[in-house]
Amino acid sequence: MSADAGGGRVRVRPARTSDVRAIRALTAPLAEQRVLVAKEAVAYYEGLPELVVAELDGAVVGCGALHVFWEDLAEVRTLAVSTQARGVGVGGLVLAELLRRARELGVARVFCLTFETRFFAAHGFEEIEGTPVAPEVFAELLRSHDDGVAEFLDLARVKPNTLGNSRMIHYLEESARALDAARAGALGPAAHPGSA
Repeated sequence: MSADAGGGRVRVRPARTSDVRAIRALTAPLAEQRVLVAKEAVAYYEGLPELVVAELDGAVVGCGALHVFWEDLAEVRTLAVSTQARGVGVGGLVLAELLRRARELGVARVFCLTFETRFFAAHGFEEIEGTPVAPEVFAELLRSHDDGVAEFLDLARVKPNTLGNSRMIHYLEESARALDAARAGALGPAAHPGSA
């Protein structure tokens, strides 16, 4: 995917092993500010198939990942843009590619945990309360060791990581929105006692 942004041509493509140093350079300052969760280099290599990068004039200026949780649910992770490329549409291009991938995989809902609520809202995300999954899916997701899944479930063990963040979701299919609304009405806020 290519598009013009900020006076140059931005190309969004799958990340390669040779991009990991640049990805870490983009994410390290945000991890220090506690905007992103800090990760070891090995985590980026292990998650490489989930990652895309944005290039401007041959330099990596943005990145992001799509992590699938369940058959209809994924999370946008590690969305970062270099200071020099912020505000010109690079983040939007990375997010658009991640949402395209989600649709291609058959995902109906995409979650994010973010401080950047205006950015994500401008791209169709909305804040959520509770955990919009059926009780049997909730039980299955509890078995995951992934902190992102725990953040989606709003589990107490990850609260220190999530303070000040907003939990947001983007519906790629309207039927998923209707199902979540029906679940919320039927289950009420105390539907998942382990989530408090």
